Amino acid sequence: MRVGLAYNVKPADPPDHLPEDAFEEYDSEATVGHLCDALSALGHEVVRLGAGPGIVDALRRSDPDIVFNIAEGEGGRCREAHVPALLEMLRIPYVGSDPLTLCVTLDKPVAKRLAASEGFPTPRFRTFRSADAFCGDGLRYPVIVKPAFEGSSKGVRLSSRAVDPAQAREMVAFVTGAYRQDAIVEEFIAGPEVTVGLLGNEPPRVVGVMEIAPKTVSNEEFVYSLEVKRDWENQVEYRCPPPLPTGVIEEIERCALGIYDLLGCRDFSRIDFRIDADGVPQFIECNPLPGLSPGYGDLPIMADRMGMTYLSLISEILSHALSRQEVRAR
Repeated sequence: MRVGLAYNVKPADPPDHLPEDAFEEYDSEATVGHLCDALSALGHEVVRLGAGPGIVDALRRSDPDIVFNIAEGEGGRCREAHVPALLEMLRIPYVGSDPLTLCVTLDKPVAKRLAASEGFPTPRFRTFRSADAFCGDGLRYPVIVKPAFEGSSKGVRLSSRAVDPAQAREMVAFVTGAYRQDAIVEEFIAGPEVTVGLLGNEPPRVVGVMEIAPKTVSNEEFVYSLEVKRDWENQVEYRCPPPLPTGVIEEIERCALGIYDLLGCRDFSRIDFRIDADGVPQFIECNPLPGLSPGYGDLPIMADRMGMTYLSLISEILSHALSRQEVRAR
């Protein structure tokens, strides 16, 4: 098949006026290369489409049979839906979740409200449009403050964990000022942080559960921040499978599969939790566009730890997408 690859790459020279992590969720050229190599090794012709306005002409020129979409989009809380919406309009099959799921999951408050409505535990939270609007009532401290619709720990710093209303207000000012969006203020869960990799449809399956265990601080103080992710080899240990009680792991998997289905995820996704003092997994967020960089992205790391090669991972993701739609053969 001819497989188009839709992606955004980090700019070599980002504008100075933007936050230092403005393009953190974009992929590196190395990641794009790894994915192209894997698809080629599977016997497909790969066409690099990029993303942004230029993708329209690229699609017309290349006429792909299916698009492997990892594009994060450009601007706004619906940005991750840009490429899938275009592909649906042009009736081109694609890998991954649809525009509605990508919009819902990027907006953390919306995703959390949906999960809570179906009985999945999630930390209490409030959203604020400015520091002046901030009110610390009704929340237990410490809290964590982060942008309402960002991924890849954008806007999350070591200082994002606030122990009192004054610190929380300061971080709300930082988020709303630097990222031009609402801040979500969420009760901080002091237990282990875990992420769950999932693949497939009807039914999906859990690839792995992985604990992100801090090396230098306790779980009670640990924030999976931008600083940590950029120095992850020194800051955290990835434990897959995690040393948690069997019953807790089973509950994590149950919640992950339920939320995957509830939010309409397709083909592949990653879902994050913190485990509270009672061993209950508290839903943090869902990422239907998880990083696919081998050796760095959480989903490929989980797959590798569970005995699945990178080539097998990419093959299975593509196979799930093909199985749910008609794709022409050349």
